[in-house]
This record gives sequence, C-alpha cells and structure tokens, in this order.
Amino acid sequence: MGAEAHRMQAGSAKVRAAILTVSDTRTPDTDQSGQALRQMLSQSGHSCLEYRILPDEPCQIVDLLNNWLTRTDIQCILINGGTGISQRDRTVDAVQPLLERQLTGFGELFRMLSFQEIGPAAMLSRALAGVANHKWLFVMPGSTAAVRLAMEKLILPELPHLVYEIMR
Repeated sequence: MGAEAHRMQAGSAKVRAAILTVSDTRTPDTDQSGQALRQMLSQSGHSCLEYRILPDEPCQIVDLLNNWLTRTDIQCILINGGTGISQRDRTVDAVQPLLERQLTGFGELFRMLSFQEIGPAAMLSRALAGVANHKWLFVMPGSTAAVRLAMEKLILPELPHLVYEIMR
C-alpha cells in the first residue's frame, strides 16, 4: 500500500502533542514560537496537552522528554530552539540519543526549504526528527519563521499519517 492510501486510512486523525521551547531567555509571554506551535496545532484540529519552556540544559531536556515519552496520551513532541551551532545549542545533542529511529528526510527537507528563504545560513540548522517509544519527536529552530516553515510545509501535512504509521 502506498503513502496516499495510508494517508487516506489515517484520515484526519486528531493528534495529541506536547510542546517544548528550549530557550535561556523566553517566558510564556515572549515565546512567540511556542505560541505559534499551539495555534497551528489547534487550527489543524490537533491538541496540545503540555507546554513547557526549559533552558538549553541537556539534563533538564532529557528528564522532561523521558517523562513525556512514558505517557500514553502524548503522540507527538514538538521541540523548538537550540538547534544551531553555538556553544549553548545543545537540544539536538540531548534529543538524538533518545531516538530509536531517525527521520533524516525531515532535516534535509527543512534545510532545503529554509535555504530558499534565508540562503546558505540554512546549513547551520540541525533540525531533527525521529521516533522514541512510539512517539514522533520533531526538533526545529526556535525562530517563529522556522517553526511556521516546519509546521506548514512538513509536519502538519503528514502528522496524522505519521502517527498512524507508528501505531500500526
């Protein structure tokens, strides 16, 4: 069965997600990327069960993710921030070891689409996606434009299908 048939079987399933913003400076009031993620999920008929902001501290990120990964109600975890190449950008380093399988195409396509918008600086993103404990994890840059790009072009069009595939 092809991808289109799988999409049809998955239908418009409503996905239950958790959102993590990784930032040393953002608060719930200033986290425009986290707000955009919640809004886009809601407008697509999906729900946000949890929302947190953590500093770019790998131990804190891993502890929270391990907690969310044990929950049966969360199907997808959307993480934004900490994907660059500075000393403090350690989100990818914290998340990658948790993944049982990586979806390498996500990072590749994200950088390709981002290149069309921002040019060669797109190569600085370490966007990442994969599966851990039957849940999808997507790690994207923290800028609101990057979050919108990832959600609108890559994640939301395939999210019900991705969740369907992992639950089969």
